Amino acid sequence: MSESQTNPAVRTVTSTQSEMTEIILPNDTNTLGSLLGGRLMHFIDLTAAMAAYRLSRANVVTAAMDHIDFIRPVRLGDLLTLRSSVNRAFNTSMEVGVKVWAENTRTGEVAHVASAYLVFVAVDERGRLQKVPQVQPETPDEVRRYEGALRRREHREAENSLRKQAKQISAALQEAASR
Repeated sequence: MSESQTNPAVRTVTSTQSEMTEIILPNDTNTLGSLLGGRLMHFIDLTAAMAAYRLSRANVVTAAMDHIDFIRPVRLGDLLTLRSSVNRAFNTSMEVGVKVWAENTRTGEVAHVASAYLVFVAVDERGRLQKVPQVQPETPDEVRRYEGALRRREHREAENSLRKQAKQISAALQEAASR
């Protein structure tokens, strides 16, 4: 099998989809019997990484958790289902969307409890950035998420630029004050 067959230049969103299910146990909860936010973020990061691995077929590291919405609490004993897929790939980075549902094991009620966007980068064994295949959206929902990923990236870059400018201004003011 050639390199282009094992690592194509383009993959479908469907080929990156991942799913994970967890039962919420006492060690996962706070004193009110609700899932700890940090534990949920851990599950989200793991599920997102699976999608990033499926696209890149390389080592991946979390570069950012761009956005997370905690919609409603997850309770002790609930089954938590997390689904992820790559929304868009850039040069060495990719945005992954994760949607989370909780199922009440007594009633069978299923509710959307959280959503998140994460950014991963592909790296080699020495931590050097690696190019990733592009992702091809096929459905209207995948196209919507693909286009949204570009807007979120532009917003992240604008925020980073503003932070950099604020640091430069702060350093200049500190230097002027010390004279």
